[in-house]
Amino acid sequence: MIKILIADDHALIRKGLKQIVDDSADMRVTGEAENGMQAIQMSLQNQYDMILLDISLPDKNGIDVLKQIKANCPNTPILMLSMHPEEQYAVRSMKAGAAGYLNKQSAPAQLLTAIRNVAIGRKYISTELAEQLANGLSEGYKELIHQTLSDREYQTLCLMASGKKLSEMAKIMSLSPKTVSVYRSRLLEKMKLKTNAEAIHYAISNHLIE
Repeated sequence: MIKILIADDHALIRKGLKQIVDDSADMRVTGEAENGMQAIQMSLQNQYDMILLDISLPDKNGIDVLKQIKANCPNTPILMLSMHPEEQYAVRSMKAGAAGYLNKQSAPAQLLTAIRNVAIGRKYISTELAEQLANGLSEGYKELIHQTLSDREYQTLCLMASGKKLSEMAKIMSLSPKTVSVYRSRLLEKMKLKTNAEAIHYAISNHLIE
């Protein structure tokens, strides 16, 4: 029996995922967390065969939660779930230690396949993402500018492009406005951009926001 922790701040989504999982004979949801800190604490207090982790949590960025859980429980595989397009966060999640990445709009059967793969130590990415990566390799892979950003810089870029003000960004990221300003300055420097408007245009042009 695969014992699973679900970490998602939306009760309806947790309920839906739990129903899909519990309808399968070989897996059960044995824990539910509604924010990042709770997920970290539960992963330390209980034994899970794998964790389903939402990338957009209210208190901590999902990738930060992923890194912390992997530091504490390196042998627990984590499957990232997100409403964001795969090209936005999948590779970044895998680099941070995720065993797989799945869009929340995927079919239930795809979710179950991903869980079974990840639970036995395999990696999981969708056919669509595998195709994108293969096409990139065959064309001669070039790292896009935004892929050189740190996770925090990348998060700042996406929030800027979503129209968030500095104070809103600071609240979402649980940082001071001054620190967010530093990340904003760094990302502009790394991307060789002069203004926020240029950064927002880049993010929209490269489909970094929904």
